[in-house]
Amino acid sequence: MEKPSKKDIIKFSIVTVIYILWIIWNGGLWWLLGLPIIFDIYITKKVHWAFWKKKGVKKQTKTVEWIDAIIFAVVVASLIRTFLFEAYTIPSSSMEKSLLVGDYLFVNKYTYGPRKPITPIAVPFVHHTMPFTATTRSYSDIWQRDYKRMAGIRKIRNNDVVVFNFPEGDTVCLENQAPSYHQLVRDYGRDKIWKHFTIGYRPVDKRENYIKRCIGIPGDTLKIVDGQVFINSTAQAEIGDKQYRYDIFTDGTAFSKKSLQKLGLSVEDINHGFLDDGYYQLPLTEKMAEDLKSYRFVKKVQRVNAGVGYNSNIFPHSENYAWNEDNFGPLWIPKKGVTINLNLANLPIYQRIIDIYEENDLEVRDSSIYINGELSDCYTFKMDYYWMMGDNRHNSLDSRYWGFVPENHIVGKASMIWFSSDKDQPFPKNIRWRRLLNLID
Repeated sequence: MEKPSKKDIIKFSIVTVIYILWIIWNGGLWWLLGLPIIFDIYITKKVHWAFWKKKGVKKQTKTVEWIDAIIFAVVVASLIRTFLFEAYTIPSSSMEKSLLVGDYLFVNKYTYGPRKPITPIAVPFVHHTMPFTATTRSYSDIWQRDYKRMAGIRKIRNNDVVVFNFPEGDTVCLENQAPSYHQLVRDYGRDKIWKHFTIGYRPVDKRENYIKRCIGIPGDTLKIVDGQVFINSTAQAEIGDKQYRYDIFTDGTAFSKKSLQKLGLSVEDINHGFLDDGYYQLPLTEKMAEDLKSYRFVKKVQRVNAGVGYNSNIFPHSENYAWNEDNFGPLWIPKKGVTINLNLANLPIYQRIIDIYEENDLEVRDSSIYINGELSDCYTFKMDYYWMMGDNRHNSLDSRYWGFVPENHIVGKASMIWFSSDKDQPFPKNIRWRRLLNLID
C-alpha cells in the first residue's frame, strides 16, 4: 500500500467529518458502515470503486468522462432533492391570489425535517409516472420503508404554505387521475368505477403533490362561519391574498376582457364567469371586489355564501354533519398521543385515520366499534394531523372535502418563487418580473 499523501489525508478528514455530521442528522447508525469505504477511497485505495473507469489510466475517454459526470450529477441532485429542496410548479388556481398558476417554487425540506424515502426504488427525478405515459409506474413497491423524518428547524405553524402528498391519492383511476377516486366512488358507486377504470394503488411518498395553506395544527379546534375561519375561537390572521366567488350584477353592460385582465383575472376565469347578460360570477379578493364597485354600470357586488346545510361532497360525508364549504365545524384536529372517546356519532370524522392512515382493522358490528378485533370506546392517535385549505376559498379542493393531512404526508415548506409565467400573455410579457425571487409568507 502506498503511503497516503497529505492532500489525501486532508480530503479524507473533511469528508469523514461531513459524513459523521450527516449520520447524526440522519439518525441511522448503520450508515457508519460507509466509513471503511471512505477510508479506502482516500487512504488504502484497495477497491476499484469507479468500476466504469479503466484502472491505472490517467486520461480517460470522453465517454467515460461523461459517464463519470452524469453519475456524480445524478447522485448530488438526488440528495439535494430528497433532503434539502425541490422545485415545484403551481398547476391550478387553488392558492390564488397568494400563489398564481405559472409560479415556480422552491420547496425546502429541512424546515420541518426531510422525510426519508418510503419507496427507495424509483427512477430519479420522476414522481410516480414515467414521462409520456399515463399508466407506467416510475417506482417499485417491492421494498417499502416505515415513515421516519429527520430533524428539522421547527414544526409546522398556522398559516404556513405547505406541500404534501394528497391523502386520498392512495387509490387512483389510472385513465382519469385528476378526480379523487374516493369522491368518484361516493358519487357513482364502487362497482361502476371498477368496471370502467383501471384502479391502481400508490404508496404515501408517490401520491400527487398538493400545495395549500396550513390552517389548523394538531390540537386546534376549527370552525368556519360564513367563509370566515376561526381557530380556537379566534378569527384567522389576515395573511396572503384570499379569494372568494362574487356575484356581479350590471345594468346590462358587458365587461371588456381587457379590463378584467387588468384587474387581475385570468382568461379562464373570465370565460367561465359570464353567466348571463348583466350577470357574472367571478373569483375576487376583497380589494378587487371594491374596485369593481366603482364601475358606473355595476349595480351590485356580493360575495357568494353557501348558507347553512348539508353538502355530501364535504368532509366527513355524513348526514349527521350538516356542513358545507362556507359553514363548517367545530372540528378538533387530532394530535399524537391524545386519546378521544369514540362512538358512532364521531366515527365518520376519525374513521379514515384509524382504518387507513394508522393501519388498524376497524369494524362496526351490532352498533359497536371494534379496533383490531377488540371492542373500543376510545382511541389514541399515533400521528399528528393538519388541516389544509387553499386561499382561493371557493375554488379549492382541500381539507373541507377530504379531511385531515397526516404528518407522514408532509413534503416541505414552500419558501420562494424563483420564476413566474402568465400563460395568457405572449413572450416576453408573460414573465411576471415582480414575482421573481419573492419569499412566500
